[in-house]
Amino acid sequence: MTIAFIHPHKAFLPEIEAYIDFFSAYRIKALVFKPEDAKKINADAEWHFMGTDSTKRKPGIVKIHEYPSASVLPFGAIKNFSKKIFNVKPDYRLFLNNYVKEKFRFNDETPFGFRDMGITDSFLHFDSRGAKKEFDFVYAGSVHADRKIDKLLECFTREGLRDKSILILSRDYDSLKNRFSASLNIYFKGPVLHQDVPAYISKAKFAINFMIDKKPFNQQTSTKLLEYAALEIPIITTDYSWVKNFQKENGGNFFYLDKNLSNLNWLTASSFNFSFPDLKGWSWENQIRKSGILQFLQSKFPGISF
Repeated sequence: MTIAFIHPHKAFLPEIEAYIDFFSAYRIKALVFKPEDAKKINADAEWHFMGTDSTKRKPGIVKIHEYPSASVLPFGAIKNFSKKIFNVKPDYRLFLNNYVKEKFRFNDETPFGFRDMGITDSFLHFDSRGAKKEFDFVYAGSVHADRKIDKLLECFTREGLRDKSILILSRDYDSLKNRFSASLNIYFKGPVLHQDVPAYISKAKFAINFMIDKKPFNQQTSTKLLEYAALEIPIITTDYSWVKNFQKENGGNFFYLDKNLSNLNWLTASSFNFSFPDLKGWSWENQIRKSGILQFLQSKFPGISF
């Protein structure tokens, strides 16, 4: 059996690597394509990360649509509606969570499941206890303008944190790096291989999960928070819906930032009583198994087993 994963390569999708690792263990071939290569694809299942998919159905080929997030502003509702109207009807849909599903409001009988984000083995099995601490703080993740990371970095240019270091582990940060070039306590690194990320994060005393409190961002899983927790690096986070619900369901004690970041200082962070959540069930394998997609594939291809 062959599965073709199709996406425009505009966003980093760690789930694709997780899927490839999972299916290859069962001798299922997994390939990755861009949408413009659709005519070249020869696979038993086409798995599209949405986006849009207007490709014609191929006889005997299973079509899966996965929605890792809802559309962002501006015009998020219009974008969601257009995806609903113009996309080809698939055989199965996967959504990150119920919030994302409800945003698209599909009213057909297509079967669906939920596949949340997971933690890779490189994080789950990394021993961070002996890591040398070279930075006071680390932020790993997107530095796109909509994240407003500049507000965070401004804190490290002022008295209180000017003598504390922060590592920004990301990509496409040149404009941000130039803006803060005079601040020698702000370091930029990346992109780095995903398997090397745990070692870099473990070099910091505290890890920052920085997310704006606006939909859809505040309703979507923070993979970085999961990874910080797996490495047991004390977590400082902005206050928003998803992280509060995650803490309620999984435990842990995180340091929450005020909206104006006024409580971000060394004394409050270093004296806070941090603890870590229960991450049982957050491996990628578990997230894939409980999504329903494996049972669906077995219904279409009775010869396979997981």
